Amino acid sequence: MLGAQSLLDRPPNLSGNWTGAPGTLHFNFLHRFTASDGPERKVSNVPTFMLAAGLPKRILAGFNYSTNSTLTPRFPNEWELFARWTPLSEDYGAPLDLGGQVGYNNAAEGVDAEASLGRKFGIARLMAVGRALSDPLNSGNVRYAVGGGAAIRLGTSVALAADVATLTSRDSTERVAWGAGLHVAIPMTPHTLSLQVTNTLVGTMQGASRGGPDVRYGFEFTIPLTLRRYFGGRGDVPAAAETPVAVIDSSAIPTPVTPAPVRAPADSAKPPAARPSAPGTPAASAPVRPSPSPSPSRTPGARPSRRVVRSGIKNISYLQPRHQITVGTTIEWTNTDPLPHTVTATDKSFDSGLIKPGKTFRHTFTTVGTFNFYCIPHPFMTGTVGVRPQ
Repeated sequence: MLGAQSLLDRPPNLSGNWTGAPGTLHFNFLHRFTASDGPERKVSNVPTFMLAAGLPKRILAGFNYSTNSTLTPRFPNEWELFARWTPLSEDYGAPLDLGGQVGYNNAAEGVDAEASLGRKFGIARLMAVGRALSDPLNSGNVRYAVGGGAAIRLGTSVALAADVATLTSRDSTERVAWGAGLHVAIPMTPHTLSLQVTNTLVGTMQGASRGGPDVRYGFEFTIPLTLRRYFGGRGDVPAAAETPVAVIDSSAIPTPVTPAPVRAPADSAKPPAARPSAPGTPAASAPVRPSPSPSPSRTPGARPSRRVVRSGIKNISYLQPRHQITVGTTIEWTNTDPLPHTVTATDKSFDSGLIKPGKTFRHTFTTVGTFNFYCIPHPFMTGTVGVRPQ
């Protein structure tokens, strides 16, 4: 239903647990078109506008507004006020994405809820949802829906996605909902565009759970507005507790040891037999070969522990803006945005240069202290690394 950068990670009718970056307003423009039969062949369209704000703790709050509704005949428009929370996210080192959403739909005059799971497998991301929906025709009654989908990345900026959802009990006018889309990240911008085909009408939880008889074509365009770009500048970020990220301890990797060369026993090489001397000639003494000195034993030296912390850049934001690490730790920043970023220290102690989409910058911290960093093209992106002794 929603997405900014997440259009590349979810299909048309599933949210994909997306909550956006804190301090960013997200505006989505979803349009669905139908054409009547001949001879008129009239084209009708129904837009769904989404406006939401990314909040701390991976929370998104906002509303969907559609200019039409199929829930009840007395409601020409449909509003959904919602809040979504993602307590677990793979971007922050969790084994999967876990999200929940609650909303109030004015056409159904009731509260709706959704629980969703997501998991990446290589270039594919799989999703599953369960929904509890208020019944627009029977006040106080609850209906349930289940669904699933997948998004397949074809590169940094292109993805294919599809989904299916259904009410667990449908009447004769309700059908299985489905959707498919081609998602594209517009190069050098934070915007994404999706070209879609589906049988759903609007982007609310109610609308995404009900399929209709008509095949609809449409598009979705996302516009994230980072408020810090306009109301803040580059500033120092105070040190804080480290955000959970993926950590690798390379000391657990065995160090290859080169074996000492094998030498043959000294007595295995016998000197050639002495030739008999001519009569009256003193016998020549056999050459004496020195015994080889024993090879010194080779003991692999102890290698100090080395930690690698994996971080990321997404939605024009550092996913982990604050780190607390020990001396000798390496941090890896991977850019998953469709536009380049930098990781530049304010004291000039390190600078990544432009990190292109899909590329990684690594830096090992060998000095105790606090290091603030920012992105040169987007100075409102800031972070800090606190380095303590081992």
